[in-house]
Amino acid sequence: MQTGRCNTDHMFWTEYSRDVVQVTGPDAFTYLQSQLSQELRPLQVGQSVWSFVLQPTGKVDVLLRVWRTADDTFVLDTDDGFGDALVARLNRFKIRVKAEVSVLEWQCLAVRGDGAAGIDGLASWGGGVDLLGAAVGPPQGVPHGDAEQLLAARVAAAWPQMGVEIEPGHTIPAETGVVAVAVSFTKGCYPGQELVERMDSRGAAAPRLLQAVTVAAGAVPGDQYLVDGEAVGVITSVCGERALAYVKRSALPS
Repeated sequence: MQTGRCNTDHMFWTEYSRDVVQVTGPDAFTYLQSQLSQELRPLQVGQSVWSFVLQPTGKVDVLLRVWRTADDTFVLDTDDGFGDALVARLNRFKIRVKAEVSVLEWQCLAVRGDGAAGIDGLASWGGGVDLLGAAVGPPQGVPHGDAEQLLAARVAAAWPQMGVEIEPGHTIPAETGVVAVAVSFTKGCYPGQELVERMDSRGAAAPRLLQAVTVAAGAVPGDQYLVDGEAVGVITSVCGERALAYVKRSALPS
């Protein structure tokens, strides 16, 4: 990656591949409330929130966004390639539930950089917004960016990506650094809640934590992350000399 392209200051828009799923029906709210790690009761029509769907063991199946588009309709979007896993996970426990789960062939455009939060869209990571719909167009007057700029923004925000920082069935929520925005500790039961709640109640830290770090030029995902010559983690995403890495708890600032 060229260091000069890894700039997150100027506002831009670019295509952002997302898999989109709709859950609709009289039981859509109650079913999603029982399955997701996030509290949905405050969610008004037009509002969105981040959440996990977890395995009963507490490992992450999918990190997603939940957008309430009507009283009984919710649009869920996740990283490209993980929509089928989301549909399968939602259908696994859907017994005698009056709600339909279907795939939407929607588009997503990401707007990032200074001023992006002022664009009308769904709030997203890094202070940006996403434009999500069957047919969406770029915001007027905003220059077209590219995938590398989006990567730079994601690294700066320390936001995990499915299949890169999050390995379904292996990653635990506490490692990802997004528990604060994707988990409610006051809602009722949902699959996987026991592990999440136990770690929180005991003040237990994960053995590793996703961090935005500085790396040597030429670093690539999979390389060891070194501090004073000691391997303390593994690099997962790289943009120039900035990267995301899972860093051992013992190496984190106290």
